[in-house]
Amino acid sequence: MLPLVYAAGDVAASHCLNDSLNGVDVRGKIVLCDRGDNSRLEKAEVVKSAGGAGVILVNTPEDAYSTVADPLVLPASNVPYVVGLKIKAYINSTSAPEASLVFNGTVMHTPHSPSMASFSSRGPSQITPGILKPDITGPGVSILAAWTMQKFNMISGTSMSCPHLSGIAALIRKANPDWSPAAIKSAIMTTAYVTDNSRGPILDERHLPADFFAIGAGHVNPPKAIDPGLVYDLTPQDYIPYLCGLYESYLVEVIVGRPVDCSSPKSIREGELNYPSISLTLPANNLKSVRYRRTVTNVGEPTSTYRVKLDVPQEVSATVTPTRLSFDELNQKQSFSISFRRNGGGSGAVQGQLLWVSTKHVVRSPISIRLE
Repeated sequence: MLPLVYAAGDVAASHCLNDSLNGVDVRGKIVLCDRGDNSRLEKAEVVKSAGGAGVILVNTPEDAYSTVADPLVLPASNVPYVVGLKIKAYINSTSAPEASLVFNGTVMHTPHSPSMASFSSRGPSQITPGILKPDITGPGVSILAAWTMQKFNMISGTSMSCPHLSGIAALIRKANPDWSPAAIKSAIMTTAYVTDNSRGPILDERHLPADFFAIGAGHVNPPKAIDPGLVYDLTPQDYIPYLCGLYESYLVEVIVGRPVDCSSPKSIREGELNYPSISLTLPANNLKSVRYRRTVTNVGEPTSTYRVKLDVPQEVSATVTPTRLSFDELNQKQSFSISFRRNGGGSGAVQGQLLWVSTKHVVRSPISIRLE
């Protein structure tokens, strides 16, 4: 057990900012540091330079329960915000607070896995709200991997989730070399799962159910993504009417790398893009139906039949036509329409899902609806 110290009342020292502990007796002690204002690695450096023996990093309210493992220069522990409050209460309750940091090797305790990190980007898209963002969730917190400057490192962020998803996309392409990038994305999204290992919904950093603006279509499921059954495919040409609905011709030319005349192709709304998810807005003063069309390509069993299952919130009515899709061969395409209408009042974001179910496959599309 070592003495435990927290510089309450001093914003700089309580956050362990540079030179902030020069007037605080931390030598040989474990120091409690609030997160924020400087990096976690820097806080440990500050404590070490002041003679501290260990660090407890306390989350901000925004980070809540979302903790990460860092390669720090001192023995350290990152604790959730509520745990930090308890430690601070303990410090205030005694004249000689003490603590210890104990390393037990690798201990697996993951009652709600996966879960969303506080720093994971949230939707909706500000530029194209008619396309649900993010698309997908992948592993990206406390990832142990090789490192150029040392034998290994522990990193969190998009720099970790991106290579996971990129590798999965490469595996899908290897198994299905003729698939387009859009087909691969569709396979990843429509086979994702939205429940954790306790069979409840995936939780966010507050331990509340994460919505589609946090998890997108869900967490990637590589074995199922190899064989999705149906895909929502797109060609590069399909994106041009969508881009023309957002930008002028010269900007679209920069994106596609060739001349484009946006007065020629009819521009489309984002929601009309043949995307694996559906995102729309239903204004309060308009009870008319909003209708979208989607086309799926059979990449599963040559002869198969899919039946629709629709799950939408009570504030919205939705219909799909037709309710059954039958295929006689691989790469055959079938189209359907889906219509949405408000049932009355209410506001805010609600969500549901569209399922195409066969004897072997479940093709799931998340639906995000904003009620204005």
